Amino acid sequence: MRTPVSTYRLQVNADFTLWDAAGTVPYLKSLGVDWIYLSPILTAERGSTHGYDVTDPSAVDPERGGPEGLLAVSRAAREAGLGILVDIVPNHVGVATPSQNPWWWSLLKEGRASPYAQAFDVDWEAGNGRVRIPILGDDSDLDALEVKDGQLTYHEHSFPLAAGSYTRGDDPRTVHGRQNYELIGWRRADNELNYRRFFAVNSLAGIRVEVPEVFDGAHVEILRWFREGLVDGLRIDHPDGLACPESYLRRLREATGGRYLLIEKILEPGETLPATFDCEGTTGYDALADVDRVLVDARGQVGLDALDAGLRGGAPADYGQMIHGTKRRVTDGILHSEVLRLARLVPSSAGLSQKDSADALSEIIAAMPVYRTYLPHGRHVLREACAAAARRRPALKAAVNQLLPLLLNAGTDDGGELGRRFQQTSGMVMAKGVEDTAFFRYTRLGSLTEVGADPTEFALEPDGFHARMSRRLGGLPLSMTTLSTHDTKRSEDTRARISVLAELAPEWERTLDRLQQLAPLPDGPFANLLWQSVAGVWPADRGRLQSYAQKAAREAGNSTNWTDPDPGFEASVASAVDAAFDNDDVRRELDSLVSLLEPYGASNALAAKLVQLTMPGVPDVYQGTEFWDRSLTDPDNRRPVDFAARRRALQELDSGGRPASPRADSAKLLVTSRALRLRRDRPGLFAGYAPVAATGAAAVHLLGFDRGSTPGHGALTLVTRLPRRLEQDGGWQDTAVTFDAEMTDELTGRTFGPGESAVADIMNDYPVALLAPAGKRGDGGWTK
Repeated sequence: MRTPVSTYRLQVNADFTLWDAAGTVPYLKSLGVDWIYLSPILTAERGSTHGYDVTDPSAVDPERGGPEGLLAVSRAAREAGLGILVDIVPNHVGVATPSQNPWWWSLLKEGRASPYAQAFDVDWEAGNGRVRIPILGDDSDLDALEVKDGQLTYHEHSFPLAAGSYTRGDDPRTVHGRQNYELIGWRRADNELNYRRFFAVNSLAGIRVEVPEVFDGAHVEILRWFREGLVDGLRIDHPDGLACPESYLRRLREATGGRYLLIEKILEPGETLPATFDCEGTTGYDALADVDRVLVDARGQVGLDALDAGLRGGAPADYGQMIHGTKRRVTDGILHSEVLRLARLVPSSAGLSQKDSADALSEIIAAMPVYRTYLPHGRHVLREACAAAARRRPALKAAVNQLLPLLLNAGTDDGGELGRRFQQTSGMVMAKGVEDTAFFRYTRLGSLTEVGADPTEFALEPDGFHARMSRRLGGLPLSMTTLSTHDTKRSEDTRARISVLAELAPEWERTLDRLQQLAPLPDGPFANLLWQSVAGVWPADRGRLQSYAQKAAREAGNSTNWTDPDPGFEASVASAVDAAFDNDDVRRELDSLVSLLEPYGASNALAAKLVQLTMPGVPDVYQGTEFWDRSLTDPDNRRPVDFAARRRALQELDSGGRPASPRADSAKLLVTSRALRLRRDRPGLFAGYAPVAATGAAAVHLLGFDRGSTPGHGALTLVTRLPRRLEQDGGWQDTAVTFDAEMTDELTGRTFGPGESAVADIMNDYPVALLAPAGKRGDGGWTK
């Protein structure tokens, strides 16, 4: 099996096609990239900017370059010696425009008789034999139905007519009643939907790839890529939505001939991938959390907790209580249809009403500490969740005890479906209740509320970091590591700047108080989130910040929400953002804060980048982040990338140019390119892991590790921790490290050792250093 040394994620869409991706290959090779990592490329909803709404799995999307474009990027990669990793979406398909999806169109036209009926996860009985589609403004909108060109239409939406269901002159409402689908008011989706979705997105319908014929149909084009040698590996989107991820991975591995597979899996603290999962690992959110936290000052927690308490009226947020509430908000709200479907599967012999079943199931889901179990793996987790649910709600104890054996059964008998579907549902609730709600409510330090992270873990000391890296090397050496993705709430450089607030808690409290006086928001915790985010990306244009602020406020769901927005609160949010541009006092506050944060944020960002690129695992670089990238949540993080500027800057570095300062774009490019090249060109320097110890007054501010299989003879990473505290404590002073051999810094070309070297000397140019055993200087690196 071919495996990547590193990857580079490209977002492919109509404005950046596969042909454009092919054009980036020479630059990516020069950067040091080993594999290109493509976002979904199968045919998707027209105009889709992300590609996760696949409408036809049998072809590469013409808007994204079509099969010819894939061939072009594959040929370019092969000629350059690069591999290709492609993101695929096995859990769901896009159904926003039914006519674009042949499978969905057939289902709506022919109902249970459709050859694609088994592909979709529909509870026909709950819909009285019809698929409920929540698209009407309200149920009275049936008056707006028309029959045009042999289709039933509702404004711009069109649906098929079942054979023999229409005769000229028929009332469209009567025709509607004869179809295999029922158009319903959109607000009824929370309680009455009868098809499985991706989370709460009505336009993404779940498919049943556990059915062999469905697997074959959904992967026909994907498997062609491997037969024809076009790609080398796959990234699997949202495997937690599948009925049995273990079986799916086993079948996919066999079908692809044993190729490299990664899964987009969120691992909660202490959770490990089941040993039976036939894949190389995850897409790296667990690594992201570790890198961020080792650069956060633990001493700032007290001050930021006190600020959070003040904003909340007395006590800091109780995260456990918060996520229980947000998960119940989801089970009782936008995903209540899924919970009711589970309740309908509870056998009558359990003696439970549907209401009690739904309540108890929701309580168990709210108590789950992980996204889902993979029975029989995780049986203890399910038992503990049931025990916690019974403790919280003693009145439900009997119901929970009745449900537990049913939930533990994921076999093929009558009770097995409940056990399987429960596992699929709990992950949806975790994602919507935690990532998409609580992460916008738990606001003491925004860099900690990132996908895959536990925000209650405030900081990580170097010893703990080293222990985790050793476990990573031993357990998942080919798992991806990452700092930014298309799904991160904030990009790596935004988080790196925000993390400095842990070293500036008193200053931040004064700034936030002043901003609240100048541009008041009635929701103090949200103000904390908003102004941290603005400071993290400042300067930024007004439109980007307005879009983010509205989305963040609605996701938090405390003072406004998506379904019933509060015009008054949203006006105050918009006014606060406008004040950053129109109010001189607000702008001065922001400028002053950012000028204080920026040098330390840049130090953190370079440190995070070098650590992530050299730690155990397969490092991924998200498109464009070899320059400074200060982005917020999607779609802000999918903005176009200026590859021409990056190409020119890399050529200048390779011609002997030097970054003007550690805060220049080219400084981050220097760190990225030299780390990627060293990993690619001298892989033997990255075969082990051992901490590098420092001595002296500021030893706590140095994070270092040796990647050699023999300590002292591999690539050495040295980075600065807590840069403001370091400055306040008097700098590096007598802090030193000892090298067993002569080592050359890949960033500067300077040589140190053997013996003791002063860290102040090593870090003279940049707050980071990448050292390798001295040798002959090659193309951007040192080779023996």
